[in-house]
Amino acid sequence: MYVFISILILIASILLILIVLIQNSKGGGLASGFSSSNQIMGVRKTTDFLEKATWSLAGTVVVLSIVITAFIPRAQHTTQSEIKEQINNAVTIDPNTVAPDFGTAQQPATAPVPSEDTPAN
Repeated sequence: MYVFISILILIASILLILIVLIQNSKGGGLASGFSSSNQIMGVRKTTDFLEKATWSLAGTVVVLSIVITAFIPRAQHTTQSEIKEQINNAVTIDPNTVAPDFGTAQQPATAPVPSEDTPAN
């Protein structure tokens, strides 16, 4: 169903692009070729048709885009993100492994331990 609705959105988008390209911003475009009065639709009816087709196709794309969200394929047993899963796996594999310090955490200041070679005061 997801693929079918995706194809419908693609077809409606291509038709919308073609209809918009046919139109002229001043009302000319395809309608300017039908200027004789003995035509079936006439200039006014052609511009009305193109405008209605534009709004209809735009509405169709919006509605289908909203409907397609219900059919997005989802994994059935995924409860958390893959990044969290990798972090948990890294911690559970070897609990003695210490994460590298990249200088983001402050280390507590410790006094140097005197060695046996150092004379005491």
